[in-house]
Amino acid sequence: MINEGAIKSYLMQKYEDIVGVEIRKLGSGVQGSGFLVEMNTETETRSYVVKGLLSEGLGHDYPSDRAAVFLLDLEEYKKLPKHVKAVDVLSEMEDGTLKSIGGGREYYLLMERGEGTDYFHDLRQFAGKENLGDRDRKRIGSMASYLAEIHSVRKDAKTLYWRKLRDTVGHGECLMGVFDTYPDGTLSYREMADIEKKCVDWRAKLKPLSHRLSQIHGDFHPGNIWFRGDDDFILLDRSRGAWGEPADDVTALAINYIFFSVRSHGNVRGSYYEGLDLFFDEYIRASGDRDITGVVAPFFAFRAVVVANPVFYPDLPKDAREKMFNFTRAVLSAERFEVERVNEYLKG
Repeated sequence: MINEGAIKSYLMQKYEDIVGVEIRKLGSGVQGSGFLVEMNTETETRSYVVKGLLSEGLGHDYPSDRAAVFLLDLEEYKKLPKHVKAVDVLSEMEDGTLKSIGGGREYYLLMERGEGTDYFHDLRQFAGKENLGDRDRKRIGSMASYLAEIHSVRKDAKTLYWRKLRDTVGHGECLMGVFDTYPDGTLSYREMADIEKKCVDWRAKLKPLSHRLSQIHGDFHPGNIWFRGDDDFILLDRSRGAWGEPADDVTALAINYIFFSVRSHGNVRGSYYEGLDLFFDEYIRASGDRDITGVVAPFFAFRAVVVANPVFYPDLPKDAREKMFNFTRAVLSAERFEVERVNEYLKG
């Protein structure tokens, strides 16, 4: 439902000649509801419609989703001949008041400054280590424990779990969208489609597991993890929704132990292998989630496609890039991910 009082107050302030506002519901559809707004002046009645979207399903789960729909409407309605015009996009604030957010040509996020050293720094140093040091192990343990803690917050919302599965395959920032940024010749369209179809099969396999829906970060990769001490860190850039499959966070970090080792050594060994193994062990110990290795495949595929992207890593040797594609195909074909088989996955 819309906040009728706030809409009336907003309109009375916006249009000085308004002496009264009446609102009544016109009807509802599968996406939302429409309301007739009649603004009375001393001489006439002006009629408008206010539209609201349902807050569950159809990709409208978060307020930002619904804002995106309406901002696009405001921009595009006026461009199509014979289409009704959109007047404004209204945002309901915490105190119940409304304000306009329409008409912007671009949008920006202002946030606090974070300080520290990103975890990429650690991963680069792993190349010269045969074994992890005490600080390395502490940091891996702290990251695993942190994920276990946030993933312990659960939500009963099948549509949000299904959305995470869908977005991982089809979102513009995820697997299909990343493939669409690949320079032609990196992989054939058929090879990309084969990976995409295997991920769709995994989506069907995981859909019954909506009880796993958890609070997540959404982009828990080394560039977003900044350490300020031995095991104290802050996070940047939470992405693509607050709820999802814990494997999304786990693979976002884990793929980097594999990728950095392949880039440095041609396979996964030394500190990188130890880090990968320790991370999974610590996460499973802290979370109690022994099913995690059976659900990571499509999330690993997405993350592997990211690190194999020539746009992101143009200097990656061709054989290393191919090994990441081999890894992608292999994990999608396996029943579950096994750390001890990681080098087998790289061979294809």
